[in-house]
Amino acid sequence: MSRMQLYRRNGWGSAIVELQLAHYGLEADAVEVADLFIDQEARRDLMRISPAGQIPVLILPDGRVLSESAAITLHLADLTGRDDLVPAAAAQERPRFLRWLIFLVAQVYPCFTFGDDPARFLSDKAAQQELGEATTARLQELWSTLEGVVGAPWFLGERFSALDIYLAAMSNWKPGPDWFRANAPKVWSIASATAAREDLAPVFRRNFG
Repeated sequence: MSRMQLYRRNGWGSAIVELQLAHYGLEADAVEVADLFIDQEARRDLMRISPAGQIPVLILPDGRVLSESAAITLHLADLTGRDDLVPAAAAQERPRFLRWLIFLVAQVYPCFTFGDDPARFLSDKAAQQELGEATTARLQELWSTLEGVVGAPWFLGERFSALDIYLAAMSNWKPGPDWFRANAPKVWSIASATAAREDLAPVFRRNFG
């Protein structure tokens, strides 16, 4: 293997990594993944390399496996030796970056894991509906929190970072673009500006239209 491989699906979490690869000018061969909500065989196959059965998964040229988008984000910064998406260890913005990166993956992202397909976890129809509604409400609370802490024009203020890429991708998911426009305009402004960046726009359009 001479190139990286990225397990991906349009509009899914792999878009976060695709956008970073585009920013860095890195290439990875795409491994297309079926809809993991309906294709249980595809989920079982993926779990051999991604214990959570989720994408993105990045296979490094030497065959090592990286799952979890935050781990991939940090590794790509190390791999390139650049600090334009991940502030360097001594940078003033580094603690703030790490805090909100982990907030996005540990607090926001699980709402999709449990809320997008409650039938994976609950057999009772009423309970499934309740879980779906509760996770959507929780998402709105979490995004409202982020609306109060983001900077301008980017999450960290004057400097662009991988946090902005996360916002660009995740604002296309529940509670949806219309909700963000009305209830989190600062988050939406950052997301829109990120999606329009020259190096990112083609990847964004491929994933989200």
